[in-house]
Amino acid sequence: MPTILFAPLQPDVILDIARPLTPPGFELAAADFGTPGFYQAAADAQYFLGLARGMGGEFFRAAPRLRLVQLLSAGYDRVDIEAARKAGVPVANNGGANAIAVAEHTMLLILAVLKKLVRVHNNVISGKWRVGDLADPRLHEAAGKTLGIVGLGNIGRKVARRARALDMRVQYYDIRRLTEDQEDALGVRFVLYAELCRTSDVVSLHVPLDDSTRGMVGRRELATMKPGAVLINTCRGPVVDEDALVTALREGRLGGAGLDVMVDEPPAPDHPLLALPNVTITPHSAGPTWENWVARFRNGFDNIQRVAAGRGPLWVIPELL
Repeated sequence: MPTILFAPLQPDVILDIARPLTPPGFELAAADFGTPGFYQAAADAQYFLGLARGMGGEFFRAAPRLRLVQLLSAGYDRVDIEAARKAGVPVANNGGANAIAVAEHTMLLILAVLKKLVRVHNNVISGKWRVGDLADPRLHEAAGKTLGIVGLGNIGRKVARRARALDMRVQYYDIRRLTEDQEDALGVRFVLYAELCRTSDVVSLHVPLDDSTRGMVGRRELATMKPGAVLINTCRGPVVDEDALVTALREGRLGGAGLDVMVDEPPAPDHPLLALPNVTITPHSAGPTWENWVARFRNGFDNIQRVAAGRGPLWVIPELL
């Protein structure tokens, strides 16, 4: 019976979702990375299903029979691509199962920053009801603002639809352009990356982390953004130069930032971003909603069955196509 190695170990309530979806004729072996149980299961496993945690040469050597690494996450920056290529194992992400969750979280951060949600909440619970005048803090509407989406993939398109529902104008930059008909249907228009940074009221990042995107929002890009603009990052922390972001926020060039990801997770307690009043941070929690555990497991098991039947896997990461 082929073994599906599932890691890292999750609470029983999550495993209880996975077990009934496990295809007949497959064994699901759950273990934590680096444990004796993990290495024992890895030796015989033909499939990996789970979240990436430093998956390099040691991982692939421990699982010599692997036919597919199936991630439950969209991101794959913790997978050593060269090690996977050397082992000859395809790596697939989650097929967009968390796209709705991340798109909703993006809109949450946009509105939280524009409406100063955390600041006014903290004022209320500390006994300060509508402190200051109506000019401080300044609260803003999303309607009429220009949203610039960097990366118009599965998540980016869902963000665009939700932003249009809030009467935002939407422009995008992506290395893969939509056709004119697709742009018209989605209500977006293509602009160059530098133009997007310069003309957007809100810039939202939805790109994978690789050599071309690491640090793509740095001092130069932040310096060209509109005064009072907002930066939203729900993809990967290293896409943004955090030192440059701190400087831009401290100097008042940016109106605020909403971050679900950071370079180091969790950040150090004295990280300067944590002390800034115009930053809203969530703990890399955009993707894993309760609703999408089923969708992620369903996609993963379906892809495993495809490979077991001799067909090619879906959603293979671009570097390994």
